[in-house]
Amino acid sequence: MGNDQRFAGRVALVTGGSSGIGAAVARRLLAEGARVASLDLHDAAPEGVLAVIGDVADSGDVEEAVALTTRELGHIGVLVCSAGVPGASLPTVAVRDDEWQRVMRVNADGVFYCNRAVIPDMVEHGYGRIVNVASIAGKEGNPMAAAYSASKAAVIALTKAIGKDLATTGVVVNCVAPAVIETPILDGVSADHIEYMVERIPMGRMGEPDEVAALVCWLASDECSFSTGATFDISGGRAVY
Repeated sequence: MGNDQRFAGRVALVTGGSSGIGAAVARRLLAEGARVASLDLHDAAPEGVLAVIGDVADSGDVEEAVALTTRELGHIGVLVCSAGVPGASLPTVAVRDDEWQRVMRVNADGVFYCNRAVIPDMVEHGYGRIVNVASIAGKEGNPMAAAYSASKAAVIALTKAIGKDLATTGVVVNCVAPAVIETPILDGVSADHIEYMVERIPMGRMGEPDEVAALVCWLASDECSFSTGATFDISGGRAVY
């Protein structure tokens, strides 16, 4: 269920907008009146969304995506960073350097690059909403997921820092920490790892992308005016703190 034209006149950039949480967010923003661009490795953005092909782990690609979105759609007032990789399900001692670096580049560096790229224009306009997608793993840590857990903890800490940096500018920055959500990212996760995550959810099920999108879009709206640097759980009861 949408909220009428809550984003009328706004331009939003969503990373990872071709699938999963990112696609659900892009569709809802579009339905509620925003002009939306998706930055993704794949040209599979929802209909009506401007598909920008690029890698969030490449700061040059990010800068180009921001410039293209601004040129085609206008000033970016909303950024949602949803692009991410799960990392291989491995015990910590089996995580090779290249695997650690791959996960950190996408999940942590990518969020930093995207936030950094949109902040100057948002501050200049005196308005912005940034929502970074972290994970419950960033708060609690999951076994067999050292790189992923560390990368999402970095997103939470980065959000806290940027939120405080920009607290008086009209730009608010928050993140969400979902438990396991039923999206294509699970294709790269072992069955045992998925079972571990679901078993710890009191509601006894995975979340749905549209459920996360509902929270993200509230955080991305004018209604969210007195929260910044915060982490909002959406975990079926797994995290109650």
